[in-house]
Amino acid sequence: MVDSRFVSDRSRLFLAAATVVAAVATAGSLYLSLGLGLTPCRLCWYQRILMYPLVVVLGIAAVENRPGVVRTALPLAVPGTAIAAYHSWLQVSQTTCGIGAISCAQVQYRVLGLTVPNLSLMAFLLVTGLVVAASAGRS
Repeated sequence: MVDSRFVSDRSRLFLAAATVVAAVATAGSLYLSLGLGLTPCRLCWYQRILMYPLVVVLGIAAVENRPGVVRTALPLAVPGTAIAAYHSWLQVSQTTCGIGAISCAQVQYRVLGLTVPNLSLMAFLLVTGLVVAASAGRS
């Protein structure tokens, strides 16, 4: 039998890690647009809309140790994952994107060889996994 305190501490750790991932993704996107002057495309905006509230939602859940936040966080993280995956596919396939003035297929910046949508996809996948891990084992 697993000690309930261990499960509680583990859940809080996963939620704190998810908060850090969301905060780094948020800060990174703000730096790219405000610091480097890059203009986000339409799909970038959708990803931001889904990532930014996760910082607050997950931060509060980590402080209050609420693994039930999965019901609030996943409706933001899963569509964000899908949009980031689609955005990454657009860039790899060089498919033109007809939404917005800036093409979503255009690679504006790379970090360690990864495009911004690739980084967003990684962040959304990490947040999703950490939130699911935090809720696992809870009855």
